[in-house]
Amino acid sequence: MKQKLLSIFSLLSLFVLSACTDTAVAIANAPTAFFDGTIERNIVYDPATGQMLDIYTPILAAEEKLPVIVFFYGGRWTKGQKEDFAFVGTALAENGFVVVIPDHRKYPEVLFPDFVEDGAKAVNWVQNNISDHGGKADTLFLSGHSSGAHIASLLVVDERYLEPQTLQSIKGFAGLAGPYSFTPESEDLKIMFGPPSQYPDMQATTFIDGKEPPVLLLYGSDDKSVGLFNLERLEQEIRDNNGQVETIIYPDTGHVEIVGALSWILRSKAPVLEDMTTYFKNIAATSSTTE
Repeated sequence: MKQKLLSIFSLLSLFVLSACTDTAVAIANAPTAFFDGTIERNIVYDPATGQMLDIYTPILAAEEKLPVIVFFYGGRWTKGQKEDFAFVGTALAENGFVVVIPDHRKYPEVLFPDFVEDGAKAVNWVQNNISDHGGKADTLFLSGHSSGAHIASLLVVDERYLEPQTLQSIKGFAGLAGPYSFTPESEDLKIMFGPPSQYPDMQATTFIDGKEPPVLLLYGSDDKSVGLFNLERLEQEIRDNNGQVETIIYPDTGHVEIVGALSWILRSKAPVLEDMTTYFKNIAATSSTTE
């Protein structure tokens, strides 16, 4: 049994890193078949590029409109697809949210800021249409892992991307191991985000003014892919500007494991699911009493 569990752990790790094996995807997403709600797949949010999103709606949405989480998956801006992260959609939806997972164009097909602009189109679509799918259009939360957290963070802090009404609807952001303040060093990243004069525009720390919605930054102490300085710099900028930010660093948790903790296999590794959903629920409850 122990060896079997270790094998499953290895498959999940491989899946999250590369999303390249059918077996690993099937294992991580096995509970999707028992999801008590509806999954709407391949909804086109940008006809010009054909980019699509999936919506996970719990059964509770039939009784009342629910707050919405838009989750952007990681993949170094070069890989990944929304279907592989169904385990994220169902886990968050089972905790009382309508969940949207969009795809976006990737390098080398596009360069920065095209994939961020795709993210903006997805969130704008959500704000304009999610009420038809059980969600509260005025209570949106953005989240993401790794490069997905980078995309989501820029949508939250750089007001040039989203429509004003959409920006006002975003009540909070939770980032999992996001590279919020790095400078490209590898050649492909230099091409992806260059020229150097454009680097400040790719760093969330550039745009902090204290007016952004509450921010929750999550990180694993064993992360070898994204440096802790990204969290520390963003946290400090928000605090220096009197914004709202909370941070949690999970011990013995790596870059893959922090998002893997949203799956049934690694749920016990770190309380990522509980921390995210509790944070968002508290904000949603406060927003509903002040509006």
